[in-house]
Amino acid sequence: MPDPGARGGACAGPAGQSRAAATMAREGTYLGFDFGLRRIGVAVGQRLTGTATPLTTLRAAEGRPDWETVDALVGTWRPEGIVVGIPLNMDGTEQALTHAARAFARELAARYRLAVHPIDERLSSIEAERIMGEERAAGRRRRYRKEDVDMKAAQLILETWLNR
Repeated sequence: MPDPGARGGACAGPAGQSRAAATMAREGTYLGFDFGLRRIGVAVGQRLTGTATPLTTLRAAEGRPDWETVDALVGTWRPEGIVVGIPLNMDGTEQALTHAARAFARELAARYRLAVHPIDERLSSIEAERIMGEERAAGRRRRYRKEDVDMKAAQLILETWLNR
């Protein structure tokens, strides 16, 4: 049955929401964040499949994102919850960035009144770089930027949480 909100083949649904976002909202959608002081990677995933897709990388100033952009992401995807990667040292101890990531997670919970799930994200960026390097070596990717690594790390963080 055609979507009455769609116009000329576009994927617009209720209130301009994409069909993909509307479908994922019904199937347990989550947003995942790879927190950093200058950049924050974002991915979207669904509990039904346990998979995630890189979405974007937000610019941040001392860990503070453009909250209007985060508002738009939350409004578009209407997540059931949010997953935030918490950076720890290899021995499991906390570092300065750990505290900033936890503060970011608390701010997300307060702003959006959603469950925010912190998860250990040790080595997620290194794993993201490794995967992207393999894709480049295989000819499936030309080049990648730091922003691409941040989005991929957010995907890995979210998939880890979805599949635990």
